[in-house]
Amino acid sequence: MRERAFAQGAGSCKAKSEGDARAAQLCFAALSASREVRQSDSAAISSRPLRQHHGAVFAQGMLSPGESSADYLTRHSGMQRVPSPRLEMFIKRDFLTQGECDALIALIEAEHRPSTIANHNGDDAFRTSETCDMDHEHPAVAALDAKLAQVSGIDPIYGERLQGQRYEVGQEFKAHTDYFEPDHADYQTYCAVSGQRTWTFMVYLNDVEAGGATRFKAIDKIVQPERGKLLAWNNRHADGTLNAATLHHAMKVRKGRKYVITRWYRERPWG
Repeated sequence: MRERAFAQGAGSCKAKSEGDARAAQLCFAALSASREVRQSDSAAISSRPLRQHHGAVFAQGMLSPGESSADYLTRHSGMQRVPSPRLEMFIKRDFLTQGECDALIALIEAEHRPSTIANHNGDDAFRTSETCDMDHEHPAVAALDAKLAQVSGIDPIYGERLQGQRYEVGQEFKAHTDYFEPDHADYQTYCAVSGQRTWTFMVYLNDVEAGGATRFKAIDKIVQPERGKLLAWNNRHADGTLNAATLHHAMKVRKGRKYVITRWYRERPWG
């Protein structure tokens, strides 16, 4: 089945080559790394109490819908909890391999667009990065989706579409929270069906020459971008109320380029 998916992906890359040689080159680069992604993912999930759903795996009967937990996350080798009483935040280095990161970067590089924000505040420079809505049918993306399900324990149906972000020199996403403010005009637009965002899982895909860190001012924590590093946090308190201490700033890249990929989870199934 994986080989069939690989063959289908190769056919898509071949079609691209008829009109855009650069897009085809990036497509084949991503596809060639996807086999490594699948192999490492399968090894990682083989010993966990999980069940399968459309190719992804997640914890069964252990967590509330759309929720992870400190207890579940810290069962994973190498998972570190950031020492703060104000929020639940976790870091796992080498969550993705170089091959996995390169595959995802190639996909983002091939199809990125200017980023947007909900509830525009009038500051056109608030978010200056570029965004890529990832194709979950692509083997590299599907493998990451499964890997995030395994590490988070959250059923993939509660996740928004995976989103890649690309930052050039000088680009940033100023201090913001990932949850939606209930008193904002567009709250119902974004939350009526799937509810509030619960957890954020973000992976840095490359080392950045200078800048590009993520700053959580309320806890005086700056997380440096490192290839393959997973950063995860709970957007709410234990009682379900929104946690303002999750305010974070994707700081300006000073030299080089920065790539990340993010999965936001919801209270109810996405869609």
